[in-house]
Amino acid sequence: MQFTLRVREHTRAALTISGIQMAKREPHKQTSHALWEDALAFCIGALLVGLAINFLKFANLITGQTAGLGVLIDQLTPLSFGQVFFLINLPFYIFAYIRMGVRFTVKTAISVTLVSLSADYMPQVFTIESLHPLFAAFAGGVLAGFGLLAFFRHGASLGGVGVVGLWAQDRWGVQAGWIQLGFDAVLFLVAFLLLETPLLVIYSLLGAALVNVIVGVNHRQDRYIGR
Repeated sequence: MQFTLRVREHTRAALTISGIQMAKREPHKQTSHALWEDALAFCIGALLVGLAINFLKFANLITGQTAGLGVLIDQLTPLSFGQVFFLINLPFYIFAYIRMGVRFTVKTAISVTLVSLSADYMPQVFTIESLHPLFAAFAGGVLAGFGLLAFFRHGASLGGVGVVGLWAQDRWGVQAGWIQLGFDAVLFLVAFLLLETPLLVIYSLLGAALVNVIVGVNHRQDRYIGR
């Protein structure tokens, strides 16, 4: 009887340990996506990010990275966000190819093109009549954050400074995060000088921070790896 109980206890312990080990290993299993799954994710991501861009533009806000630069130039010149965003990212594909390979570069180019088209043509299907800047910053941050997750989890990105940062980190040992931070600092400083009121820059910072929080919490290698 004692022997049977001990065997059962050892069996439970072994199953528990095995379950913990599987739980730790399972998220590291790389997930491959079918072509239609990538296409669906890219369309959803482009829709979310395009909507976020239109919220920011209407409220005269910006965001970080090359998307923020695109929004700022859109506000200051006759060029549209989509035109600027598409052109800005062209040089970054070189760094993406060097650092991440052909697959990632092609997917990123497709993603950038879809977002450029989505942001520019979305106003033809709906009109924003009133939008508080604080809500625009919050909603835009949420939409952009989950839009980026759709791209990231399918082995793509929206190009930009992050790719250059990874390349510079490999070549010169400069941390990629510092390069992105420096770019955003200059971008928001310029926006502070050019936007209508400093309060809009504060709202923009809050929205950009929310994007980073959403991506940081939800896109982790110990939880999900997609390609």
